[in-house]
Amino acid sequence: MNPSDESKDAPRLAFVHTDDVPWREVIAQRHGDKRVSVHEKFLEWTAKQMVVLGRYDPRVVIERHGHKSNHLVYVLEGELLVGDRGCPAGTLIVLEVGATFGPLIAGDEGALLFEVWMGDPAPVPANKEEYYALLRERGIERLQPPKIERPATAPARKRDDDTPYG
Repeated sequence: MNPSDESKDAPRLAFVHTDDVPWREVIAQRHGDKRVSVHEKFLEWTAKQMVVLGRYDPRVVIERHGHKSNHLVYVLEGELLVGDRGCPAGTLIVLEVGATFGPLIAGDEGALLFEVWMGDPAPVPANKEEYYALLRERGIERLQPPKIERPATAPARKRDDDTPYG
């Protein structure tokens, strides 16, 4: 069958190799004189789902938040502190719509995460003032959010600020 003959409504079969997807900086902070970031590879980004390989630099801090869809996080390498709970490699975090988690703090060696959203991946911040207070307490400066270069498969933006987290 010729691919052009396939229905646009037919189920899709796709293969993505991480080597074919660039790392994109999505969050940036200054810890003293060092830039600390979260980088992601958008392996899949459609209106139905998002799949990301995320690399968190050591001690990067992400605010407590939820998402507009169910969200799975699997710690591949390193450690992630989620609130008061340490999540070493091998930990699966299940976040259903309406639940919040965090703050997320990468361990001393950073963390490598495999993440899946089943629907709209947009974050829902839990408490901005709490987050800003934590950053002040740790001497962390939020840097201008990097412009996220969206893959062609990503749905149209719903807002001007296309950053995943505060």
